[in-house]
Amino acid sequence: MSILAKLFPETLFPRKLSVDAEQRLRLAQARAEEALIRAHVDNALMFVDTLATDVGFERALNIYVRELSVPDPLASVVVTRALVALGEELVPAPPGGADAAPMPALRLDEAAARRRRA
Repeated sequence: MSILAKLFPETLFPRKLSVDAEQRLRLAQARAEEALIRAHVDNALMFVDTLATDVGFERALNIYVRELSVPDPLASVVVTRALVALGEELVPAPPGGADAAPMPALRLDEAAARRRRA
C-alpha cells in the first residue's frame, strides 16, 4: 500500500460525487463564471472609457484582452458583451421599442409532452 493511499483514503475523498452534489457544483460553477464575465465586462468598459481619447473601442478591447491574458473562449464572451453594452449606449433603440419585433413563444416542454402522449 502506497503512502498516498494512507494519506488520502477513498472514504474521505470519493472519486464520484452524488447526483445532488454534482448539480450543486455545476450551479456554483455557472454562478462563478457569470460573476467573472460580468467583472471582466465592467472592467473592459472602464478601460474603453479611459482610452477613448487615444484609441477606438475595438482596439481598447483588444488591448484589454491581451494585457490581462484572458483565455480565448472567455475573451470572446467578454468582448461580445462589452460591444453589446457599448452598442446600447451608441445606437438608438428602434422605433416602437422592444415591442416592434415580437419574439416566438418558448416551447420548452413540447418534446416531453410528445413523449408522454406516445
